[in-house]
Amino acid sequence: MTNHEIKIAFEEYTSLKELNTTDQNLCLEAVNAMANSHSPYSKFRVGAALQLKSGKIIHGSNQENVAYPSGLCAERVALFHWGATYPNDPIESIAITAHTDGFELLKPVTPCGSCLQVLAEYERKQDKPIRVILYCIDGLTWITSGIENFLPFLFFEDRLT
Repeated sequence: MTNHEIKIAFEEYTSLKELNTTDQNLCLEAVNAMANSHSPYSKFRVGAALQLKSGKIIHGSNQENVAYPSGLCAERVALFHWGATYPNDPIESIAITAHTDGFELLKPVTPCGSCLQVLAEYERKQDKPIRVILYCIDGLTWITSGIENFLPFLFFEDRLT
């Protein structure tokens, strides 16, 4: 038997003001993206903003549907928009935030497994890690580089390519 240990690394900030200007702006863009959330069932609004190498910012918000699971998470809305329109302009960072009137969020919200897998696919496609900024409005911000910090056992099968 062999024991293995997996460690993750992330930075934690207690205030948005601690981040550099680019990261602050991207977090605020994610907040703005929540305005287009269609979440009449969960009342849980999520916004995502991608910063591309060119400086372009792409927004995404969660889109629910009464015929669950026909909706889509904010992260995948933004990522699929990037893949369909700007695939040659690498993603530098993604900022993700959420809000609900039902309760106070005390820590950042992390992407679901499906969103992490899509992020991993696009990291692989662009052969470059994506910085992930998880922003809790009026709370903590977590920043990490690379999806493996969230999903260390990524699904990839090189023979499928």
